[in-house]
Amino acid sequence: MSVHAVSQRLALAEKVAREGGEKAFDYCLRRDSLVIETKRDAQDVVSIADREVELFIRATIARDFPEDGFLGEEFGLQPGTSGYTWVVDPIDGTSPFVHGIPNWCVSVAVVHGNDTVIGAIYCPNQQEIFLAAKGQGATLNGRKLQVDPTRTMQNHLTGIGSNSHVTPQRVGEIVSDVLARGGNFFRNGSGAMMLAYVACGRLVGYYEPRMNAWDCLAGFCLVQEAGGWTYPYDVEGDKLLHGGIVLAAAPGAKADLLGVAGL
Repeated sequence: MSVHAVSQRLALAEKVAREGGEKAFDYCLRRDSLVIETKRDAQDVVSIADREVELFIRATIARDFPEDGFLGEEFGLQPGTSGYTWVVDPIDGTSPFVHGIPNWCVSVAVVHGNDTVIGAIYCPNQQEIFLAAKGQGATLNGRKLQVDPTRTMQNHLTGIGSNSHVTPQRVGEIVSDVLARGGNFFRNGSGAMMLAYVACGRLVGYYEPRMNAWDCLAGFCLVQEAGGWTYPYDVEGDKLLHGGIVLAAAPGAKADLLGVAGL
């Protein structure tokens, strides 16, 4: 892995996140005409917007880096030979998207070996682009990000996530534990966006018992490069296809968040 190779892919990650986000935003303006389908359950939805944005991002990357692998939420894994794999969620927060709530984003990560070396998250409604590359720091609209070591679960907000893999009882336990520790919780429907919020200091931490790689890897890179901590998430080989625990925090919230997760 070379700095030049990463920098080239970072520039493309920003480009496809922005352009994919604008395509998704155009669909959002016409969302009343979209055909909405369900996947695992009625809360897990998908539309033509998700599929078309993913196909656009995949095709754009293939033109510049045809030997790179690609994993997208909607169409799965296309292996590559270069050692780099792009991991993309074309619309993270599809449920808010289809209901006209602005809490959704485009998430683009690049994995090399067992490292996530690039993270790009674009939020079209807010016109915010979060970017990070391994060893190069993290930025929000060009401004360098650094987590605040004085922030704790007690003096800030903690993001939580849930999905159909997590029982209602477990979600209740998580909320109860955060409150019992003197904290307060936040959820907006997009795990990728909430991880970006940890990186930029809007949240002190984020916990979801199970997330897929396309939901979290870009956010992990952002948090790490902003000086935060993330729980290990194995992405080497076919492990990239399996979900895992997602924990990310500023240093002052790490112990409490591990406690909430029972780790």
